Amino acid sequence: MTDRKEQLAANLAQVEERITSACTAVGRKREEVTLIVVTKTYPASDVRILHELGVRHVAENRDQDAAPKATACADLSLTWHFVGQLQTNKVRSVTSYADVVQSVDRTKLVTALSAAAVRADRELGCLIQVALDAESGERGERGGVAPDGIEELAAAVDAAEGLRLDGLMTVAPLAGPFAGRQRAAFDRLMEFATRLRAGRPAANMVSAGMSADLEDAVAAGATHVRVGTAVLGVRPGLG
Repeated sequence: MTDRKEQLAANLAQVEERITSACTAVGRKREEVTLIVVTKTYPASDVRILHELGVRHVAENRDQDAAPKATACADLSLTWHFVGQLQTNKVRSVTSYADVVQSVDRTKLVTALSAAAVRADRELGCLIQVALDAESGERGERGGVAPDGIEELAAAVDAAEGLRLDGLMTVAPLAGPFAGRQRAAFDRLMEFATRLRAGRPAANMVSAGMSADLEDAVAAGATHVRVGTAVLGVRPGLG
């Protein structure tokens, strides 16, 4: 086993233990939570190692990094998630490899994703990204739609050819009343998710939590956690 594979295996084991412990603490089954490894800034070789170690869900937030990586790993059985803010001029490329776009935050993007999905003859899963700080008018820079816009976007995705509404996503806000209160933020997201599922039972995916706060997300009820640093290490240039 190479040094890098040993390192990733050890990191994965620690993350797995954290998720399992978090599930146990709130009476959830481990299989209720899917680990998505965010591989941004790391090479395709790491993605291959992660696949060897059993990872099946990976995420990227920049198309210029994701597209070549997805191509290089096209032979692997992976589900690719796009989690970054998405400009419409990148939609056609993202649609060529992403299975799920977790950052749907405006109707213009829904229209563009639908056109690209139809052109590529693909069905694309969509998560509506919710900006929890927008409730207080203190919107940060992490993207997302204000909570009162969830239903309008959900209806747009429902009506869009080639798209499938899978659920909601959020990033713990850095501003507003939820800043520094990750558990409260994720609990709030779950309120919106419960409302969404009431009329759309299949839209049951809730993506929340990262390396620093995955336990809070699991406790709140998240179905997917997005972990980068805890698996891959501190990213180059980020200190």
